Amino acid sequence: MPVLTGIGLKPEHYRELLELKPAIGFLEVHTENYMGAGGPPHRYLEALAEHYPLSFHGVGASLGGATPLDDAHLSRWRALTDRYSPALVSEHVAWTAHNGLALHDLLPLPYTQEALTVLCEHIDAMQMALGHEILIENPSRYIDLIDSDIPETEFLISAARRTSCRLLLDINNVYVSSRNQDEDAQAYLDRIPGELVAEIHLAGHAVQTTATGHELRIDDHGSHVCADVWSLYAETIARIGLRPTLIEWDTNVPPLEVLLAEAARADTTAAAALAAREGLADAAAG
Repeated sequence: MPVLTGIGLKPEHYRELLELKPAIGFLEVHTENYMGAGGPPHRYLEALAEHYPLSFHGVGASLGGATPLDDAHLSRWRALTDRYSPALVSEHVAWTAHNGLALHDLLPLPYTQEALTVLCEHIDAMQMALGHEILIENPSRYIDLIDSDIPETEFLISAARRTSCRLLLDINNVYVSSRNQDEDAQAYLDRIPGELVAEIHLAGHAVQTTATGHELRIDDHGSHVCADVWSLYAETIARIGLRPTLIEWDTNVPPLEVLLAEAARADTTAAAALAAREGLADAAAG
């Protein structure tokens, strides 16, 4: 997978991407949008896949759910991965269905040993069904479930090491969760081993004020990446090195040129972070 920053593929940009073929690292595809057999979505995706690597990102596997994974859903996933050979495949640490009922939301799970065991069983099942390593994404948190007794970083690291999957590190989610829960985002990121991180997500978020006057950050992927998240990204790249990075923008989708500018900023930020790290290393060696 190239280290240039990628963008999410949106129907609004199909034709412009094919006409311009901008220099981006990859395109991220939400798999549930392409589980039909054909039609315009696949015609465009097939054409774009000739020019860009693909990253498949799912929202409906329900890896954290209490009930077994949906075999039909996994079969559709497998058909897509066989058809397009994506460079990266990822899902969320969340539950989205129960007993066949799809809930259309990324719901939190308690960080307990029991939940960790179920998550690992589901990761193993998905990797076996797809014949592909998957990445698991850290969620954005708005509340801490009362039964949780394992820190989120430890929970994710344990899941990755038990199943030989890796992590999709969403830095905006870390920032949103840390601000909502009054935690230290930099300390969270520093606890994540670099070798487990296979991809990074960057996104914008909304800020709301609750009825009690508290500030609440909502992970809505509907605006520019904020300054604090850019700083956290630079620190992360300086520590672990380059990783495939995605600009997520899923609501209030802007013109393609805006996404390309955000991706270019990510490339510039990463390059500056690496240059600063090398400069410090040279100074220490001298």
